[in-house]
Amino acid sequence: MNKPFEFKEFSVEQNRCAMKIGTDGVLLGAWASIDYKPFSILDVGTGTGVLSLILAQRSNAETIEAIEIDDAAFEQATENFENSPWGDRLFCYHAGFNEFVEEIDDKYDMIVSNPPFYSENYKTDNPQRDLARFTDALPFKHLLYGTAKLLGDNGKASFIIPFTEEVNFILLAEKTGLYPNRITRVKGSTSTGIKRSLLEFSFTQNNIEYSELTIETSRHQYTKEYIELTKDFYLKM
Repeated sequence: MNKPFEFKEFSVEQNRCAMKIGTDGVLLGAWASIDYKPFSILDVGTGTGVLSLILAQRSNAETIEAIEIDDAAFEQATENFENSPWGDRLFCYHAGFNEFVEEIDDKYDMIVSNPPFYSENYKTDNPQRDLARFTDALPFKHLLYGTAKLLGDNGKASFIIPFTEEVNFILLAEKTGLYPNRITRVKGSTSTGIKRSLLEFSFTQNNIEYSELTIETSRHQYTKEYIELTKDFYLKM
């Protein structure tokens, strides 16, 4: 029996999702800007729904909509939304992003995504996990094109991707009219290299605000910066 993942203000069932809760989704949810008070939020490829749930806790957004293409993950995210304190503000669509982009006329104040990121030419024997992990399920090009189409003029879009993809991702974004405003590069520990990039885009070209975040100093010894960022969510922080 898989137990739900317990956060301070909500819990997440994940037994039917190929991609379990990891650091990436929580990091992005905690890091994304909400100081401009977004009214509507879109979460692309929600999985368990954890990113939407964190943003529901952090913000006063009236509507937080999520998209999930995988049948089992869609059902689980929907249940996680319904069982949360913010069920009236959360909604999940069962659709692929390209299909969603073509059908929706709304604009969103905020778009977030922890997209599939393995682009290597190998697959596992678990098609559900492959769908969740490989970029061919949601190529960065399609993700950014759709984001540019659905983002409001003054909106912000935030993503977490492998650091090795950062330069390429920014170049693709700029072709759609999206420019990086804030970049935080993430290291697992003080002794490892940069693994992830947290990226925030808008339609305005500003000076980029750079920073770096290290998660641990040693095994389960978290840095002050990481604790400060995630303390409202993790039970043990």
